[in-house]
Amino acid sequence: MNINDAISQRHSTRAFLDKNVSREQVNRILDIARHAPSGANTQPWRVAVVSGKSKNTLQKKIEHAFNSGVDAQISYQYYPITWKPIYKSRRKECGLQLYSSLNIAKNDREKRQAQWAANYRAFDAPVMLLFFIAPEMETGSFLDYGIFLQSVMLAAMEEGLATCPQAALAEYPQIAKQSLGYTNDDILICGMALGYEDTHAPVNNYRTARESASSFSDYFN
Repeated sequence: MNINDAISQRHSTRAFLDKNVSREQVNRILDIARHAPSGANTQPWRVAVVSGKSKNTLQKKIEHAFNSGVDAQISYQYYPITWKPIYKSRRKECGLQLYSSLNIAKNDREKRQAQWAANYRAFDAPVMLLFFIAPEMETGSFLDYGIFLQSVMLAAMEEGLATCPQAALAEYPQIAKQSLGYTNDDILICGMALGYEDTHAPVNNYRTARESASSFSDYFN
């Protein structure tokens, strides 16, 4: 697969096959992604690869907290506090596509909550990746991390694997840090589901729209 195809064909996968992903595969992915650039070569990433019993234990704790009404406490402000119409409309369309693919009605609160809870299981993918950063790192390192995350997702495609980057997996950071032995000061940026895509699942067969390059580009000669 060439780079153009990989970038354009990558998509968020929310249904996975019950098929194991080996440690060697994950190692190869991370070994490629480590070449991502970072300011002054700080390489601010630290990755928890969670699978098997560790994943089952962690996801049960997080899902229990969610279902018990414990408020999410992500460590940073991910979305805007005030939404401009252009971003709000894109967000709404994204949600409509997701729930429509699952035949979940807008007023079906129970099914919507169950679908959201699937986030905390990494959509039942065999591997959950959690991405941490040291507390002293600032906004620039978050930019670096974005490049690293994209590199992970593209490298996963070379292994025949699918991914879904998930801010939701950072919503209960204390549970994750306590379960995995990270310090209270470590910042959990996000997570990622990793596994083999179930290509027959309807939830994997829609694609969100992207704006044309001309709509966001300004050229100065």
